[in-house]
Amino acid sequence: MKSVTIHEAKTQLSRLIREIEAGGEIIIRRGKEPVARLIAEKPAAKPKRKPGQWADLRLSAEENALLVAPMTEEELADWYGNDEDIKA
Repeated sequence: MKSVTIHEAKTQLSRLIREIEAGGEIIIRRGKEPVARLIAEKPAAKPKRKPGQWADLRLSAEENALLVAPMTEEELADWYGNDEDIKA
């Protein structure tokens, strides 16, 4: 395990980070006393999926049918604001 002073750590930080990324560990000292340890960061764990967490948002068969049903002439007229356009 490598040990460096605070001054060395400040001036050689990029090189020290490369060493850490390669699997190293570095102790930072103030004088002869260790004050910190540099280690590689572990990637954050992915959150676990919870089956059924969106189940309460599922549509009923009737609601689903309404979403995919074609619009009536009246609904189309309301949608477009002019029923002349849809009959042509």
